[in-house]
Amino acid sequence: MATSETPVSIPVGETPVSGVYARPENPLATMVVAHGAGAGMEHPFLLGFTRALNDDGVATLRFNFPYREAGRKFPDRPPAAIAAWRAAMDFAAAESHGEPVWAAGKSFGGRMASMAVAEGMPAAGLVYLGYPLHPPGRPEKLRDEHLYGLTLPMLFLQGTRDPFATPELLETVVSRIGATAALQWLEGGGHSFEVAGLKRSADQIGASLAEPAAAFLAAHH
Repeated sequence: MATSETPVSIPVGETPVSGVYARPENPLATMVVAHGAGAGMEHPFLLGFTRALNDDGVATLRFNFPYREAGRKFPDRPPAAIAAWRAAMDFAAAESHGEPVWAAGKSFGGRMASMAVAEGMPAAGLVYLGYPLHPPGRPEKLRDEHLYGLTLPMLFLQGTRDPFATPELLETVVSRIGATAALQWLEGGGHSFEVAGLKRSADQIGASLAEPAAAFLAAHH
C-alpha cells in the first residue's frame, strides 16, 4: 500500500520552501532528499526514489531549494542552499520518533548536503545520487576538499558514464575518505543514471536506486 504524502512548508529564514513528507509505519529511518540543479522536488526521478524508499520502510522528506521555490533557474549559492538543508533536516528531526535522519541528494543537492555536514549539520549518513565531482570535461576542478573531514557513513551511487565524475578520480576520492565511504557503480549510467539502449522512465530509474540506498542505511542502523 502506498504511503500517503503530505505537503509541508519548511521555514528557511524569512521565506518558507515547499516539501513533501511521507512516513510509513514504524520507519527504520528518515531520508531527507534534495533535487539537482535543473529540476525541483517533483521531478519523476525523485518521486520514484522516495516512494520506493517508503515501500522499503524509510520515511522521506523531499524539498525545494529557495531558488526553485522562487521560480529562478540559477541554483542558490552554498550559504542559501546550506540554510535550506539545515531547515529541512530540523523539520525531519522534529517529525521523527527518534529514528536516524539521513541526507540524500541528486548531484547539486547531494553536494550541498555534504557541505552542510562539513559545516556542522547533524546527519546519520549521506547518500549521493550522482556526486558532481567536477564540471564535465574539467577533471582538474575537483569539488572534494570538504569531503575528507567527514566521518559519517557515505554511499556514492554513480553511473560509470557520468561526465561529472571520471571513474578513476572518484575511486581515488572515496578511498581517500576511508572506510566510512562506499562507492557503488551503475554500469553504463549517465548523470541521471540513464543507460543507452535501456528504456526506463525517470521514476523507474529513481526507484531502482532506493534498494541500494535502503540496504546501506539498514547496514548502518
